[in-house]
Amino acid sequence: MVGVGTQDSLGLAQSFVQSTGTTFTMLWDSTFESWRQLGISSQPAGMLLDNNGTILTSWRGAIPESRVLEAVGAA
Repeated sequence: MVGVGTQDSLGLAQSFVQSTGTTFTMLWDSTFESWRQLGISSQPAGMLLDNNGTILTSWRGAIPESRVLEAVGAA
């Protein structure tokens, strides 16, 4: 799992990571280019990609556990 922060500032993003106990890799993109390339227009949002970078499923809002499990064949 990788998070991509683009809003506010790098300092606020770092504070968020520390305050939530996030343990996955977080990247910072001050340009919003990553969101434009991925078609993300609001947060929270997510997508699950396979090893080749093909999008298996995507969503807006909270992570839908059942959709993620279904997409990886665990449901």
